[in-house]
Amino acid sequence: MIKVEIAPVWRFRRSTDAQSLEMTLDILSEIRDTGKITTAASRTGLSYRHVWNLIEKWGDFFGSPLVERRRGSGTSLTPFGDKLVWAGQRLEARLRPLLQNLSQELQTEVNQMLDSGPPVLRVHASHGFAVPKLREILAQTPHGDVDFRYVGNQHSLVSLVQDDCDLAGMHLPQGELRARSVALAKGWLDPTEHRVISFVTREMGLMVPAGNPLGIDGLFRLTDPKIRFVNRDPASGTRLLFEQLLAQDQIEPQAITGYSTAEYTHAAVAAYVASGLADVAFGVEAAARQFGLDFLRLLTEDYVFVCHRAILDTPAMQRVLAVMRSPEFHEAVSALPGYQLREPGTVKTIREVFRRPE
Repeated sequence: MIKVEIAPVWRFRRSTDAQSLEMTLDILSEIRDTGKITTAASRTGLSYRHVWNLIEKWGDFFGSPLVERRRGSGTSLTPFGDKLVWAGQRLEARLRPLLQNLSQELQTEVNQMLDSGPPVLRVHASHGFAVPKLREILAQTPHGDVDFRYVGNQHSLVSLVQDDCDLAGMHLPQGELRARSVALAKGWLDPTEHRVISFVTREMGLMVPAGNPLGIDGLFRLTDPKIRFVNRDPASGTRLLFEQLLAQDQIEPQAITGYSTAEYTHAAVAAYVASGLADVAFGVEAAARQFGLDFLRLLTEDYVFVCHRAILDTPAMQRVLAVMRSPEFHEAVSALPGYQLREPGTVKTIREVFRRPE
């Protein structure tokens, strides 16, 4: 089995000459987080001298220093160096699911051409935080190769119905909005043919800078024209959920500054806020905590998977269920802020899950 990984490369060029610079932002990120070049060198596997030479080379190229050293207070990034790191984090958060989808597509094609056989299970699910954990653990298990694609909530159900995937991720809000989400999903599901697999719950809410400097205390504050919002992409289930919350409170989306500005992952909108490009975003608590943001909880979602009943007894599906129930997966999810295990790997009928709002 051939594994494929795709990673972006940072390459800068001067418009006035042919000079170019290729660099990694991991070093600068480590310096920002630890304040020590020695730690950055150790964690990137380079010598102190080599790291310092790189930093000086980069500074010379840009004509602006990237780090500054102060006696007795370690090393810190300059404002320019800090901007580069935030740009890198936004890029990574934005592109990671896309690059993983592309690498998975290429990996599947390569292995089919090499007669390694197709992946034993096709999974379509939104990105989040718990789903990548499941993917990582599955990739480490024997015979655990899965064609894992990140797609939006509704698109995953369409893929299942059209037989483009075997397992589809789906998130349902708890509380008053659940009936509406259930109604949207019911048109795609057959109670006799489909089954629901319990997975996790996750906290959803507003992500704001540490200390909440603008005093954002709910959705109505987003209508203040001075507050800048960054949204999720229109095809995402999180965007749909946010629109349902606005409708519930009778808030017009057009009244929110930045409503049309969209990013493609929870981490991307969190990075957008953390870097100062927006004042607030809507998403999962885990993304807020990852970037040092405060979080205002609005509701809890159940994240489940849906599949055809006939696939449940296949060896591939049994391996997926075993990973969901494993101590390793439980430990990984328990470490995610705002995530809770909810009978992961337990198979239920459509009627059991959809019978009434919680």
